Amino acid sequence: MGSKPDYVRKKYGPLRDKSLRNVLAHCIHKEFPRIGGPRIRQLCAAMILEVVENHKKLRETVSHGQVLWMAIAADCPPKRHQRIVDTDLIPVTLDLSIPADIERRIQRTNCKERLLQKAIRLCRQAYEQGGLLSNCDLAEMLNTADSRIASLLAKHERDTGRIVPRRATLHDVGTGVTHKVIICKNRFVKGKEPSQIARDTYHTIEAVDRYLGQYDRVRFCKLQGMSSEDTSRALNCSHNLILQYLQIDKHLEATND
Repeated sequence: MGSKPDYVRKKYGPLRDKSLRNVLAHCIHKEFPRIGGPRIRQLCAAMILEVVENHKKLRETVSHGQVLWMAIAADCPPKRHQRIVDTDLIPVTLDLSIPADIERRIQRTNCKERLLQKAIRLCRQAYEQGGLLSNCDLAEMLNTADSRIASLLAKHERDTGRIVPRRATLHDVGTGVTHKVIICKNRFVKGKEPSQIARDTYHTIEAVDRYLGQYDRVRFCKLQGMSSEDTSRALNCSHNLILQYLQIDKHLEATND
């Protein structure tokens, strides 16, 4: 004689299947019927939920003066023709306004200095959370032009010899050469080891070695009397990149003199 049917379980059990994960799995099945069986659809739904959860912040976790922003993942360097939609993004919580900002305004600190201090803080906070901000990110948050942000940060890096961790410097996106100058100067003028340079400039040792090696090769070609165009062809690099390293060499020679 079989066991007595559990009518309560039979009637109310389906309520447990009314979940967002199952809704997503069903939607995936309807829109992409060839994607796989129930286990694959459930796995896809779980992955979608994980992404959503990681990019969602409750209002209680963001305080007054803070902003939630999508930053490029620091461990996702750009590739040729890569678009932002194909890039790993992570949410970061940034202090857009803090008491020190108000105090600088009260003390009549000039606008450039206030803007610079905010930009540096936002870049460092994003980097500490695993993300990188672009000059355009900063321009949008601080209601100014990206060229102004780039100019302020580049001057700060030249004056202090310290790199501000942002996408232009760590992912080498843009036309600026400030971080390359600082890396080469630390090695060939100050005599620092690549490992120490990597720590000081927020770069990996591999990136530092790549910059130093490229500078060595360009300088060798220059000493051989090769033109920038010939050097570009010999090293299979863009002419603009060769000009950047020649500019760095000129700067280092002037520094050593």
